[in-house]
Amino acid sequence: MFIRRTQTRSRISGEPYVTYRLVQATRVGKAVKQATVLNLGSHFDLPQAHWPALAQRIDELVRGQRSMLESTLPEEVRAFAQRFAAQIIARKPAVPSLGAAPTARTVASAASANPAAKPPSSAPSSAPGTPPNRAADSPDSPTSEADRVARYQEVDLDSLELVDPRSVGVEQAALSAMRQCGLEDKLSELGLNRPQIAAAVGNVVARMAQPGSELATHAWLGDTSALGELIDFDFEAMDLNRLYRASDALYKHRQALQEHLFGKACSMFGLGQTITLYDLTNTYFEGVAAGVSKAKRGHSKECRSDCPLVTLAMALDASGFVQRVQFFAGNASEPATLEGMLTGLHAAPGATVVMDAGIAAQANLTWLREQGYHYVVVSKLRERQFDPSQATEVQSAGDVTIKLQRVQGAHGEVLLYCHSPAREEKDRAIDTAKASGLEAALTKLQAGLSKPKAPKGSQDLATVMQRLGRAKQRFARAAQHYEITVATDPEGKLVTAISWVKHIKPGSAAAHPGVYCLRTTLVEQDNATLWRTYIMLTELESVFRSLKTDLGLRPVFHQVDRRVEGHLFISVLAYHFVHTLRLQLKAQGINDSWNTLRQTMATQRRVTVTLQRRDGRVVHVRKATRPKPRHQTLVNILELDPNPGRTHRVLV
Repeated sequence: MFIRRTQTRSRISGEPYVTYRLVQATRVGKAVKQATVLNLGSHFDLPQAHWPALAQRIDELVRGQRSMLESTLPEEVRAFAQRFAAQIIARKPAVPSLGAAPTARTVASAASANPAAKPPSSAPSSAPGTPPNRAADSPDSPTSEADRVARYQEVDLDSLELVDPRSVGVEQAALSAMRQCGLEDKLSELGLNRPQIAAAVGNVVARMAQPGSELATHAWLGDTSALGELIDFDFEAMDLNRLYRASDALYKHRQALQEHLFGKACSMFGLGQTITLYDLTNTYFEGVAAGVSKAKRGHSKECRSDCPLVTLAMALDASGFVQRVQFFAGNASEPATLEGMLTGLHAAPGATVVMDAGIAAQANLTWLREQGYHYVVVSKLRERQFDPSQATEVQSAGDVTIKLQRVQGAHGEVLLYCHSPAREEKDRAIDTAKASGLEAALTKLQAGLSKPKAPKGSQDLATVMQRLGRAKQRFARAAQHYEITVATDPEGKLVTAISWVKHIKPGSAAAHPGVYCLRTTLVEQDNATLWRTYIMLTELESVFRSLKTDLGLRPVFHQVDRRVEGHLFISVLAYHFVHTLRLQLKAQGINDSWNTLRQTMATQRRVTVTLQRRDGRVVHVRKATRPKPRHQTLVNILELDPNPGRTHRVLV
């Protein structure tokens, strides 16, 4: 083998360009003919001085020969050799029987080595929607007796090598969800070509399996993942910029993709568009993000207010599927975003909107009533009224008793006071900690007044009042329940004593620990239904947790507007397919988080086994490892192929 530099022309534009090819010379009769074994592409950048060593090493790998000089080769040469040898083996026609039937002596030798051996049983058929792989053999197809016998080969066990291990378990599950939702077909309909679709799929699958930047995604697709084998695309040869352009394309068609995917979810799971969950979160930038118009300083929900932020708003249905997303500046006012988001949803008249207190400004509630929407929100009313004797009870999903009391409110609303034992325990713990902190601060101030060598100014009225104000501000939740008295000398300049009395303020959270209030216009619904409708909002909170912790929403490294929003949108797409898989598993009683599911499936690999036969020829078998028991359970529920990519046998 050798490498040749060839000048050719584009069939489309006619422009000349240079490409590199791996060529093999073979003798045919009296003539020597040269044939291209592999096109190395126009971006092959290995220095020409290393070409002979690369060609020789590729030939050795394909023929299963070991090289004593391999360790002396540059790392770049060894990496290219592994990559190109794997491509050559993958593109060779697969042979179920690995050649002609062996002689009786060979069969006897193999049988004597393993008298109990039997022909391998048929593997399950491939998962629905999985395309045929490169020349993969089909164990389920009828075979002759000679073919079954020929599957037994006499090989040198010392020559066994396992090469090119790549992850495939998460990739297969992600691809299955995408194909159920028709993502590839929709991208083709939107005008993307095959390489663009492959890059877009790679972006989303990587966000599900190994969240990171586009640079990290490019390395993962090329070096670690077997996704390319599942969709018949060479990610190792893909330029990094193609991933960025794929992100741009996904963002450009975000509206069409959102509508398509939500429509598919509705048809797959029988969803009704009657309830919309709405909330916002934000994520931070690494760097100053000077060129990003939406990168603004604001209140970070991740306590990263030291960085510029960007805000993501999401509207979901009651099952947790995304209806619409929109991006706002990092300092966006939450209440000001509601009208623009819901106007674009075209929700049916009488639909219900569930949101948290941060968005439920009075102006938004008035607008919702005017537009014919119903709503369920947490009330901002500071006064609570809860009478356990007037309450009804409902069981939560965790078999916890929740007490509900209905009170008629203004504007045709119903106020539903809810008491949760778990929330009461939490509120009491917080109140105790805040009260203890305030009393400790007051005690310290009081002790400082009577010290013989008290610091100068520690008894000064202005100084004491300033310190008292700071303590009350720090422990504001507790301070409202304390009546604090400051005694001074006759001149009113020095503080002589500080005393305090605690009186729980009526109607406050401390007076009714564990109680929160819901406001709603759904006056016809019973208490239990109203409470369960509000609890749906916790699904939205879990969505944001999943996006930020499992699907790479944070941080953002990009410095261009469209790339920032493209990065966020890819995480949203990844969430849609993750949620599709999780709902299918939940229907069978598996409620694991995506992080747990991902770790379970990530153990499966595709690997190539290389063995040398007695006659000097080499057998290459590429196949996925057997799923572990927990993974096999997921495979069965999701109707996946336990051998993703199928088995590919090659005889060289």
